[in-house]
Amino acid sequence: MTTTALWATVLVASLACYALKLGGHLIPRTWLASERVSRATTLVTVALLVSLVVVQGFADGSALTVDARVPALVVAALALALRAPFILVVVLAAATAAGLRALGWG
Repeated sequence: MTTTALWATVLVASLACYALKLGGHLIPRTWLASERVSRATTLVTVALLVSLVVVQGFADGSALTVDARVPALVVAALALALRAPFILVVVLAAATAAGLRALGWG
């Protein structure tokens, strides 16, 4: 990809993001107050977060892998289920992944 094409892509993406943001401000509040819209936005947020966790936790390029990230995700899920503070969840997951990598797994 040439430099010109790259900058054109960045500009088009930036304009699209700006238009999307502007559209969000121009939508009447009464449309957003609907129970259906509220439920849909909640579900979309959850779906995006889950997909991000799956892609970052189980993918290595275009292949699925099971390495130290998977037990770290399990530890994080358990800590969240036990209602641990978020910083503790992050520290426990990082320590799990680091410990397993130090032992030579993943």
